[in-house]
Amino acid sequence: MGHLVDLFLLISLLIYSVIRGIAGHSLPVCHEQLEFRCGDGSCVSSLKVCDGHSDCEDGLDERHCGHVWCKNGEYACHSRQCISTELLCNGVDDCDNGRDEESCHNCTAGFFSCGSSGSCLPRIKLCDGQTDCREGQDESWQLCGSARPIPQTSPTCAVSEFQCGNGECIRHAWRCDHSPDCSDGSDEENCDHDECQVNNGGCSHYCVDQKMGFFCRCPNNMKLVDDSQCEEVDMCLENDVCDQLCIHINSSLTCDCLEGYDRTPNSRECKAKGEEAQLIFTTSKEIQFYNLVTTENKVLAPHLPGSGPVAVVASNRTLYWTQHERRSIYRIAVDEKSREAGLVLKAESSVSGLALDWIHGLLYWTSSEKGSVHVALLDGSSQHRLITGLNRPSAVAVDPLQGFLFWTQCGSAPKIQRASLNGSNRIDLVTSSVQQPVALSLDMPRQLLYWFDQGMRSISRVTLEGRHRKTVIQSNGYLDRVFGLAVFEGYLYWSEEVTHSICRANKHDGRNFQVLLSNITSPGGVAILQPALQPNGPSACGHPGTVCRHECAVDLLTKRLHFSCISPAVSSITTSSTLSDSAFAGILSLIMFLSMLLVGMALWWWREECSPSRSLTVQSFSLKESQDPLISHEPPVGSNTFLGKETTCKPDLEGE
Repeated sequence: MGHLVDLFLLISLLIYSVIRGIAGHSLPVCHEQLEFRCGDGSCVSSLKVCDGHSDCEDGLDERHCGHVWCKNGEYACHSRQCISTELLCNGVDDCDNGRDEESCHNCTAGFFSCGSSGSCLPRIKLCDGQTDCREGQDESWQLCGSARPIPQTSPTCAVSEFQCGNGECIRHAWRCDHSPDCSDGSDEENCDHDECQVNNGGCSHYCVDQKMGFFCRCPNNMKLVDDSQCEEVDMCLENDVCDQLCIHINSSLTCDCLEGYDRTPNSRECKAKGEEAQLIFTTSKEIQFYNLVTTENKVLAPHLPGSGPVAVVASNRTLYWTQHERRSIYRIAVDEKSREAGLVLKAESSVSGLALDWIHGLLYWTSSEKGSVHVALLDGSSQHRLITGLNRPSAVAVDPLQGFLFWTQCGSAPKIQRASLNGSNRIDLVTSSVQQPVALSLDMPRQLLYWFDQGMRSISRVTLEGRHRKTVIQSNGYLDRVFGLAVFEGYLYWSEEVTHSICRANKHDGRNFQVLLSNITSPGGVAILQPALQPNGPSACGHPGTVCRHECAVDLLTKRLHFSCISPAVSSITTSSTLSDSAFAGILSLIMFLSMLLVGMALWWWREECSPSRSLTVQSFSLKESQDPLISHEPPVGSNTFLGKETTCKPDLEGE
């Protein structure tokens, strides 16, 4: 019997070790009604199933979806992913399967081949609803997927714009203003008609017709933006007096400060707690520090030229920077005595903008040369081209707590855009009255984005949703060519290349302008080193509004940047180590086999060791089965006292 017990224990330990070995690899439990399980076992929101974008690594959420429509101006990849038609035939595999470049190889970059006819089309003519190739390849379902073509009869201008006779788009407010703005002069024709009868004049609310022209009007609680659109009035931003938190109650404003800041007595200013803030800026000769409290100016390290963008990690006081329009990104520890700079990475093209995600440990940069946004880990590994097809991107900023990535474009259609940290969900924030946005900075306590426009020589700001725009500072002789821009407490800080200076002014209205330093040789990027600017908080985990209960994992080993929430049970496992379905099924089969073997051994042992004694008589069974307490069963004289206890194991008496 001893050997059987040992075998029983051995098999039990084996099953326990197998179960425990896969416990760390156990897949998360998906909510049946709210979540969808991907092929690798991860869970995504049911709202993201069949939305035209692959959220599962294997694209399972976009399979068997029937007919999924991409938006106007988008191209459908085989994976049901939708990309902008501007990315077609740009020489870059934006679909990750090469489909967007399949029919482009016989023509130069930016053109599409019509096949046997030999003609090449500009990519702007692809999937535009009009057949340009003789055999219709440019509008085929195979190329355009399920994207709805834009009808040629529909206007191509925005709702707030007027379409000229030649197809040009101008602002609606310019129509019938006695000044031709369309090259064909069509905006000054038929001005005696009621313009409000057509598309409400492009007004979002009220359109008021006049004898010559018209104008847009808003309700009392709203204000007019860009001559045609109305947005709600935010009294806090309209008054613009609070450095951080603002509460509007009964026509009165109350200011307060976030954690990590103190409110100064009898004012609405917020001052950061802890160490004194340092302004860091690059030059063509060295990197310098400027103490914002003591005004002491020091050289961090001589012979470290690089008047390019700069970013800092406050927690370990590490500085990242690059030389302007060069490929190399360096870092240096501020507090180390040796202060030796180390090469972090060699980018595939020149770096025009630099930003740092201190929550997820990521480095973002833009390349004006390649027209792209890139990302890598802080040690420089796992470089990824995140966003492509941009027109001269110059600056980048990141808010990891909200899950937002921002960048500017200075090309033929200048704009400021926003996306999730993984590059998805791109939207336009600023598209009008912008010429050359070259610098960006976030005021995170107030959730505002500031930018410098070199063409307009001004600094403006807008909310993270693109509303409540305001020009803060206009040209004052020190805003001709700004390179670096930073926001801290109640001030804007910037470097000015023409006057070779470092300046600051009030972030609300540009008052209290001050030149902090002058005679700086080719000043470059600026950054503020103070822990309050990089607070710890729940990670947005790549997607705005998505907060992880426990921990966020970042995977840069796949083709795309991937964020995922993980529980404590699997916190030590990266997303790339999830068991495949076949491996998991094999382990389950092994467990079932061992379990059946264990049950069989137990039954055999029970039959051999716990079976009833063969010397029991029929009378012994009848005694056990009787349930009447009044019946007394006296065993016969000399009978075995164990008779009648058929479920009791037989004592081992052989050895006695």
